[in-house]
Amino acid sequence: AWDNAKKLVETELDMKGTELHAATVIGDTVGDPFKDTSSVAMNPIIKFTTLFGLLAVELAIELPVATSRIAAAAFFAVAVVFVWRSFYAMRIKVEEKA
Repeated sequence: AWDNAKKLVETELDMKGTELHAATVIGDTVGDPFKDTSSVAMNPIIKFTTLFGLLAVELAIELPVATSRIAAAAFFAVAVVFVWRSFYAMRIKVEEKA
């Protein structure tokens, strides 16, 4: 996105050499490494939450009110477990030096 913004500022807006151009160059420089690392890590989480949300909505529409509340609580509990595993249980433990 930052690369596209930089190209837009340089070509369509013809503002090369301005503060806006400098900001897009910095954004492109800083954002490029994140594109290669964080997007790969976030992709499975985004897919999981999208699928999870679609399944939850489908069940909520089809189930009676009392059952849908129980199902919502169960889905929330499962989501909390997955979030906990993703962020806390999979951490690399650091040994303290004596």
